[in-house]
Amino acid sequence: MKPDAPVTLAVITGAHGVTGEVRLKLFANDLSGYRSFNNGSLTVKSLRNGIARFAEVPDRNAAERLRGTELTVPRSALPPLEEGEYYHADLLGLPVVSVAGDPLGVVIAIDDFGAGDVIEVERPDKKRFMVPMNLQAVPEWDDQRLVVDEAFVT
Repeated sequence: MKPDAPVTLAVITGAHGVTGEVRLKLFANDLSGYRSFNNGSLTVKSLRNGIARFAEVPDRNAAERLRGTELTVPRSALPPLEEGEYYHADLLGLPVVSVAGDPLGVVIAIDDFGAGDVIEVERPDKKRFMVPMNLQAVPEWDDQRLVVDEAFVT
């Protein structure tokens, strides 16, 4: 992913109260390190428990108009990763190949059902399969592709 590519961290789900606050659906654990979103068009005044107030949103009507707005930051604004870590946004759309190098499909989703991330892969025939995102099932990945052990493919 390009360093300036936008990464969605939350989406506005509606207004909260009458003073312009908005409810957020969060896709990140913590937004407190970010003061602006969407190339500076939304500036955070306060943020708590999935409720945000932006300087540019004066009232409930303005907040309602933002329903469905994704809150993005450039990829370069995200904290650096440790060895073995990844951002979901970096995996989406990557080609998936077998250990032997045979094409298996493309990553279309990453889910966490409680025991760790699971990647969903769509095959060229549009059928899908899921694989746990761990070193046994996905022994290697980079910004170009994921390598999946076919023993985990159903």
